[in-house]
Amino acid sequence: MSKVTEIKKEITIKFAGDSGDGMQLTGSQFTTNTALVGNDIATFPDFPAEIRAPQGTLAGVSGFQLHFSSTAIYTPGDEYDVLVAMNAAALKSNLRSLKKGGTIIANISGFDRKNLRLAKFEDGDNPLTNNSLEGYRVYEIDITKLTRTCLKDSPLGTKQKDRSKNMFVLGFLYWMYNRKMDSTLQFLESKFKSKPDILDANVKTLKAGYHFGETTETFTTRYEVKPAELEAGTYRSIMGNQATVIGLITAAQKANLPLVYASYPITPASDILHGLSKHKNFGIKTFQAEDEIAAACAAVGAAYGGNLAITGTSGPGLALKGEAVGLAVMLELPMLVCNIQRGGPSTGLPTKTEQSDLLMSLYGRNGECPMPVVAAKSPSDCFEAAIEACRITLEHMTPVLFLSDGYIANGAEPWKFPKAEDIAPIKVSFKKPLEGEEEFLPYLRDERLVREWALPGTPTLTHRLGGLEKQDGTGNVSYDPANHEYMVKIREAKVEKIADFIPLQEIDNGPEKGDLLVLGWGSTYGAIKAAVRDLLIEGYSVAHAHLRYLRPFPKNLGELLQQYEQILIPEINNGQLCRIIRDHYLIPVQQFNKIQGTPITKAEMIAVIKRLITN
Repeated sequence: MSKVTEIKKEITIKFAGDSGDGMQLTGSQFTTNTALVGNDIATFPDFPAEIRAPQGTLAGVSGFQLHFSSTAIYTPGDEYDVLVAMNAAALKSNLRSLKKGGTIIANISGFDRKNLRLAKFEDGDNPLTNNSLEGYRVYEIDITKLTRTCLKDSPLGTKQKDRSKNMFVLGFLYWMYNRKMDSTLQFLESKFKSKPDILDANVKTLKAGYHFGETTETFTTRYEVKPAELEAGTYRSIMGNQATVIGLITAAQKANLPLVYASYPITPASDILHGLSKHKNFGIKTFQAEDEIAAACAAVGAAYGGNLAITGTSGPGLALKGEAVGLAVMLELPMLVCNIQRGGPSTGLPTKTEQSDLLMSLYGRNGECPMPVVAAKSPSDCFEAAIEACRITLEHMTPVLFLSDGYIANGAEPWKFPKAEDIAPIKVSFKKPLEGEEEFLPYLRDERLVREWALPGTPTLTHRLGGLEKQDGTGNVSYDPANHEYMVKIREAKVEKIADFIPLQEIDNGPEKGDLLVLGWGSTYGAIKAAVRDLLIEGYSVAHAHLRYLRPFPKNLGELLQQYEQILIPEINNGQLCRIIRDHYLIPVQQFNKIQGTPITKAEMIAVIKRLITN
């Protein structure tokens, strides 16, 4: 039977199965392949919270969502066109987000009596046979059996053979979407070059899946998504934590400083530690400390020693680092704190996303302890946002908080390689030895209220540092009430003065004056951008502005907010930026909050914007 190819504008696929089914690898390989084709892409990996959840259970489902298109996209998609369900639990967990009329590719072996029971289906109830999937296009494939048949001559054991079944799925989808397998074949050859039996099994299974689609009469239609019209340049698919790593390395090179990264493993920040540890060729030192407090204190020491000092964590770790970060504020040393947010409080939802740490980033230290806060808005934006956070900490001699979250950290999108000459240098200078009878005053400030960076061991620059309050100028310990108030005010003024050195706030999309402004920060960017774009086409008077600088705010933000009848702030928290904007500008603000461990969708944004404008 002849096969036909149908052209699609965009497709959203969800790969779902047990955490041991390799869905993250399958999704990332399909993403890499998609990037090479030239589609615009957005991804959303969805990990189980438990390291070893019982196999076949709802708690153990691992997923990877991929949206790719021939036009510009900004989200991983609200609903799926295709759901790959490796077992009954994967189907049950994800069916609600599959479009009506969408395609289900179900692994029959994952719907046996045991898997159905583990997925909490009633005895005798099987969604593949009870007509509950009417309205969907269901393809039942015994992927496990076909994989074992393909590998019947392999010396591997049954469990090892079964680990290759994700390659069968990947091969089949490469056929379904008219793709070549070359990128994955190269990946497998590199990954398993020292394990020939495993390499052979994966390659055979990948090709078997592809040829299954080619030869089976059930599948008569292939699909193709044309390349997107992206700005000319060289692109790669990049995840948020990867972009952060490259941004931090770039900042160190632009500042001509050694980079020291001290951290303690925590989801979803650990990949930054892993990524930086691979780049010792750039003079990078990574230190896995025994706990979060030790990591922060090590970063303080690295800053004192003249390094680009960085520590990274997620919410619970940021709480533990609070005292050491406060010490860096008192010392007025440059130190970057990367907080890759997740659901809380306490251990909370360690693998789910949330924008829950904004208030803690601004106020979560004892005493009056101001710090600049910079937030990335997307995976690729982590590169520029990380460089900017490093620039502020080094040029203004203050610790800085860099905010990302699980959605950004693990999501992926195309990133155009920048040119090194287009990235501005970061100005760093150390205090030089004094001449004659001149006295060194470590807390003497310039016009930006910034003190000088004096390296330990520099002749004539002996000075005292510590957590006790400093006397203005000399840095000696001081308990004088008036001096304490002055130093508190001057540290705050130094942070607020950074507003003179950051860009003015711009409108991302929409009119400069209108009915409603959607003001966002962090990972809500894609949903807001896509929603506002569609509503502008429909004729609504709506605009979108997105904040990178959360402390201090851009100097023109208050004036900009006054140009709109209503302000809407969507957040993946309980309204933290809303509180700050109301307090800072004394204006009414509408809020839309979602605290489910999942991103806000475009459809949700469109609905709330229409409701506010209509009312």
